[in-house]
Order: sequence, then structure tokens, then C-alpha cells
Amino acid sequence: MNNKLKTPEVEQLLNAVLSLKDIDECYEFFEDICTINELLSLSQRFEVAKMLREGKTYLDIAEKTGASTATISRVNRSLNYGNDGYDRVFERLHLLTDKED
Repeated sequence: MNNKLKTPEVEQLLNAVLSLKDIDECYEFFEDICTINELLSLSQRFEVAKMLREGKTYLDIAEKTGASTATISRVNRSLNYGNDGYDRVFERLHLLTDKED
């Protein structure tokens, strides 16, 4: 974990997110705390990560999500050298399709 992120303020924010009870509360909170573009960017990165884990090509991902190759590359770096946060969430949400299709 990046120690620069581990501040009391970030911990307070993360605890606030953990306190949300349902999807409606999440929408309300994130709409208040993020701009529409920030939230759309976060969701785009999440979709990019999912598609990368499904074995999609950069071209396929760029066409479907509108993400730049720089964004796709950054997300790919996080998947390969990060803290496994994406994979943990994908596993818990069962978001990845079977690669045997």
C-alpha cells in the first residue's frame, strides 16, 4: 500500500464509504463528493480493468469504453503491479466471465 495515501483524512473518507448501506446511499454520497466527470472516470477505469482481466485487447477496450491507451496502460500497470484491489473486488462481485467461452 502506498504510505502517502495512508493519512487520517483518507482513512476518514474510506470509513465514510464503508458506512454506506445501499446503492442509493452510494449514489447520493458519490454524487455529492465527486463531479460527474470524476465518477464517470472512476467507473471507466473499473470497466477497463474488468475487460483487461477478461483478456480483451486495448483496441476493443478503447472502442467500448472510450478510454485512452494511456488510461488503459495505467490500469493495466495497477492490475499487474498494484495491490490486487481490483481482483479482490472482481472476485467478490463475480464480475469476470469465464475465459473458456
